[in-house]
Amino acid sequence: MNGVITLLALILAVLIIVFAPVLATPYMSPFGQAQTVSAGLCVRAVLFCVVVAFFAGVIIRRGRDDGKYLLRLFLLALLVRVVIGTAICVFNGQDFFGGDAWTYDYFGSQQTLAWAGDRAAAKEVAIFTGAGFQSAWGMIYLVAAIYEAVGRNMLAVQFFNAILGAATAPIIFLSAKEVFHNARVARIAGIAVAFYPSMVLWSSQGLKDGPVVFFLALTILTTLRLGQRVTFKHVVVLIFSLVALLSLRFYLFYMIAAAVAGSFIIGSRAVTGTAFARQVFILIVLGLSFTYLGITRYASVQLESFGNLGRIEQTRRDAAKSAKSGFGEDVDVSSAGGAISNIPLGLLYLFFAPFPWQLASLRQLITLPEMIVWWASFPMIVLGMWFSIRYRLRLIAPILIFTTMLSLAYSVVQGNVGTAYRQRAQLLVFYFVFAAVGYVLMLEKREAKKRRRRLEPLARGLPLSVAPPRT
Repeated sequence: MNGVITLLALILAVLIIVFAPVLATPYMSPFGQAQTVSAGLCVRAVLFCVVVAFFAGVIIRRGRDDGKYLLRLFLLALLVRVVIGTAICVFNGQDFFGGDAWTYDYFGSQQTLAWAGDRAAAKEVAIFTGAGFQSAWGMIYLVAAIYEAVGRNMLAVQFFNAILGAATAPIIFLSAKEVFHNARVARIAGIAVAFYPSMVLWSSQGLKDGPVVFFLALTILTTLRLGQRVTFKHVVVLIFSLVALLSLRFYLFYMIAAAVAGSFIIGSRAVTGTAFARQVFILIVLGLSFTYLGITRYASVQLESFGNLGRIEQTRRDAAKSAKSGFGEDVDVSSAGGAISNIPLGLLYLFFAPFPWQLASLRQLITLPEMIVWWASFPMIVLGMWFSIRYRLRLIAPILIFTTMLSLAYSVVQGNVGTAYRQRAQLLVFYFVFAAVGYVLMLEKREAKKRRRRLEPLARGLPLSVAPPRT
């Protein structure tokens, strides 16, 4: 299997370098800059992908029990994303799938100029990011760092995001196994994250969705690990992940931070003096770290600017009116009562849109196959969530708190089907865990029923070979 994956990777690398420049046509970005997919650009992107993927693979392979399986899962997921990302870049699909990639490409290149001393470029970037107090400045820095290494190269950014998206699958596998101690649940959840179409799509582009989902998953895994044992490595990773989320999508930071704090307060084990001291220690370290990094001041400015229902209503109404897939234009969430009353409708669209009668365009139509799978899996999500709450509440607390908070928040804020579909990916990685639990419960129940049927003749005192047929 390792040889097959290696061969596929080599073939894919050659195909990208040889055929991508031939198939691609020059294109003009919305910022008025002509760009081409040249052979040199493809070579640099492929080499960059190989180097980063090698180090990621080394880290993933270090797992003692599941390292070999997780490495294969990571590589296969990466190959799929590289294919999709290359196709989007070659055929200029950024506008169709995610126009934000142009924005990050432009401001990332401007940031490299700013680092080189260009004051005009620095001012332009500062205006876009709100001097660091608005979302996405982390993505600008990420793109700029990649451009410093390999030159302006959107394909390299896509490949980097593909690596993060592929690495999310092993992280979810480990998180599920940490909570449920069930290899089947972990494998199903990991495979779903690795190959579910929307998870592949959003992590194959130059968008911040891939890094956001990766750091959300990494935060949950490190929180689960710290609930069992405090290590310096996991504390550092947790702080880094939280700061990364703050730089990418600031409101997610506050929700996941609340989930992390809540999970440490609840505790993943029975309350003992040692466990209590460990949890208090972690909370103190997080608090001091955030204070030292200036996040408390950062939070006060952001909450004052964005943390009011009036601003949320303006954002939601703009989303509802700016596209044909808008919904709830007559809803007003500027008051607490209005926000609460919109939650049922918002959750309905967040979980199940686009609906079959809304598939009026090619962009919406291509979502139908995965939506059928998603709709069919929802009963298993409910079953898995019920089981988790009943038997694994302490361990599942960070996932449960975060998904609940984010689902309710998006149900109030969202007013556009396309945006709801895209941002659902931030929840899917965790709902897949619940779906895997529900699916395994159904399988085990079915297997138990088959065993009872096989053993029923023995209970009657008859050998299996002469047991009468069931009618």
